[in-house]
Amino acid sequence: MPRIIDYTYLLQSMLGTKSANPLGSFQLSQINSSSVQAQLKAAGINTNSNQYKAVMKEMMKSGNGSMFTNVQAIKNLMKGYDQDGDYICPITGLAGLLLTEENLAEKHRITAIPESSREEMFQLTKREFLRENGVCNGDTTRRSDVYTSLYRKMPKKDRLAAGNTMQQYESAYRQAFLQAVQKADPGWELGMPIKYGVLDGITRESVEAELRQSGSMLTGSAVDRKA
Repeated sequence: MPRIIDYTYLLQSMLGTKSANPLGSFQLSQINSSSVQAQLKAAGINTNSNQYKAVMKEMMKSGNGSMFTNVQAIKNLMKGYDQDGDYICPITGLAGLLLTEENLAEKHRITAIPESSREEMFQLTKREFLRENGVCNGDTTRRSDVYTSLYRKMPKKDRLAAGNTMQQYESAYRQAFLQAVQKADPGWELGMPIKYGVLDGITRESVEAELRQSGSMLTGSAVDRKA
């Protein structure tokens, strides 16, 4: 997931105008000085907040003490973090979706997915499978809509795991469709027309009934046999 970072604080150094001080800019190395802290306080910035601390951490990582920033740039960046200091995805407006070294383990686990979201994914996967004759078309798929809807239903702490779990359900549904088509027509290949009604006997419940959790993976005939 791409990070959106305001690099306006780099402008002064890039333009070679280090001695100037446009728009109340100051060096990052001066952030803890009494004068800068007074500016931040006057602007209503809570320097004890998690949003502020997250912005400072990101700025220090992206630049160094000689780089420049200003109060407005800090305020703008703080809007991109929630009260816990977690990055808010600008596409979904949700926090808890940024993968970092710290939360990598949180992603690689199985968590409970609402039945409504699993049904939504099953139906979408089926429609797109039939429409594209089994080919995955990244230009036309609406998968992201299903994932965004899922994330809105999940607690922030479970969103990464929910995405990982849903991907495995999605894979199981697709593999079940592939197996059914190839069983009905052994000579069928991706992109070839699919016989009418060949997927009618496959239900979400029948696919999920064969799935078993093994650590951070869902296993079963539909996912173990890759077409």
